[in-house]
Parts: sequence; structure tokens; C-alpha cells
Amino acid sequence: MSILIDENTRVIVQGFTGDKASFHAREMIAYGTRVVGGVTPGKGGQTHLDRPVFDTVKQAVQATGAEASLVFVPPPFAADALMEAADAGLALVCVITDGIPAQDMMRVKRYLRRYPKAQRTTLVGPNGAGIISPGKAMLGIMPGHIYQRGPVGIVSRSGTLGYEAAAQMKALGIGVSTSVGIGGDPINGSSFLDHLARFEADPETEAVLMIGEIGGPQEAEAAAWVQQHMRKPVIGYVAGVTAPKGRRMGHAGAIVSAVGDTAAEKAEIMRSHGLLVAPSAARLGATVQQALAALR
Repeated sequence: MSILIDENTRVIVQGFTGDKASFHAREMIAYGTRVVGGVTPGKGGQTHLDRPVFDTVKQAVQATGAEASLVFVPPPFAADALMEAADAGLALVCVITDGIPAQDMMRVKRYLRRYPKAQRTTLVGPNGAGIISPGKAMLGIMPGHIYQRGPVGIVSRSGTLGYEAAAQMKALGIGVSTSVGIGGDPINGSSFLDHLARFEADPETEAVLMIGEIGGPQEAEAAAWVQQHMRKPVIGYVAGVTAPKGRRMGHAGAIVSAVGDTAAEKAEIMRSHGLLVAPSAARLGATVQQALAALR
């Protein structure tokens, strides 16, 4: 089993005919993802990558039965694209776009709350690598060949560290059930906690690797939830050990500004709640291996 997507998930791509969207859509199709069409306003009725193009998400959903979308819409228009996807009834929207203004994301999150929780679109990202259930489907920009099918879930704010973890694990013969890149922006659509709950309920996931970054309270909140609600072992890691306080770091816009925001402080919080913390990025795979060995 996997969380969020599998080989039956019908996917559309918003911004379908753009260069980056085209490249990654080809990769997704080659991987086996069920890409059933795409949306580019003004190009409805055309065919792209042997799939139909629609002017609106609602038209695409009605014609193809799509359940999920991957968004490559430029930042100034991304918020409208996300709200359009929610209006069309998509269950899942994965946002690759980075640089979406924080106020726009706040507006999107308020908009989603108009819907009952059971009908609310799950939003993954923005500024994330996407989602992959190895051997089943890929909804994002990750290199699919580095992922091996297996029992470990990955949820990460950092796309590249998610890749690194998967590659290290594969080298050790350890596979992944699903990997979710929640994105490094200050305001994201779904949190660590949202996906940890899904992994806890997934019978094929035996352990979870949670990769965090400096800035914000998400890691601490998730660690506290793990201690109270998860039976499965959770391995933690926080990037940004050398980041100085008060300075914005990297594409994620993370900034260390309060007590508990640094990598060292977050790692200690994780340990205090019973998580096994990887000592460095080079030891992600080995620490997962250690956690799995303790289950045997």
C-alpha cells in the first residue's frame, strides 16, 4: 500500500505545455504514472504528449476523471490555479512552484477551509519535490530511479535531502513506501503531522524518516504528536546546523529567529520525544537501518 498516490491515480498537469512541466510530465509518464491530460488556458482542444489539453481544471476533471494535479503555474498566478483545482473537486494537488507570495498562500489556505474537512483538497507544497510511491506512481520532479520499493515512509521539507535519503537507503537494500516533499516555504499546504498520521495508518509502512529544516515550529509539533500517537519508529534529522541566527538561508526562506528554531534545538526536541535522530546527512540511511534492525 502507499499513501496519497498509486498506479491507479489519474493525474493532470496544470501549466501542462510549459517547458518544465513538459519535461517532468514525460518523466512521470515513463515511470508509469497515469497522466490523463493537462491544463493550459487558451490551449484547450490541443493535444500535448499525446494527452488532451483543457482550458480549465473543471473541464479536465469532467473529461478525464482526474483525481490529482501537479502544478507548474508561475508564482503570480499559482494561487488562482490552486483555488481552481479545489473548486474542481480534486482530492490532491501537488505544487512544485516556488516563490509563491506568503499572502497568496494564506489566501489559499483560508479558501480551502470553506470546504468540509472530508471534502477538502489535500495540498502538498509549494516549493516541494512532489510525491513518489516507488514502482507505482510519481507526482513531482524527483529522479525516480533512486527509489526502491519498501517499508519506510519519507516526509521532508528538503527535496534534495529526500533524494539523498532514498539513495542511501537503496544502497543498503532498504526501500520506500511513499516519499512526500512538503516543501520548504514558510507557509505550506500540509505539514509533517498530516503525513505522519497517514504513514501510521498505512499497513505497509514500518518506519518513517522525517527530514526538517531550521525555522518554524513544525518539527517540534510533529515530534510531540509522534510521542503521543505513533507506534511506528520515527527517525528524525534537521538540516542547517551551521546556520547563523537572524539570517535567511537558501531557497526555502527559512530563518532562525526564536528559541527552538535552530537545527540543534530541534534535534534535541526530537530526541526528548523519543525519535531516533540521525547525526548527519551522511548517516540518514544508516540510522534508518538501525531503526529497522530494532524491529526485527
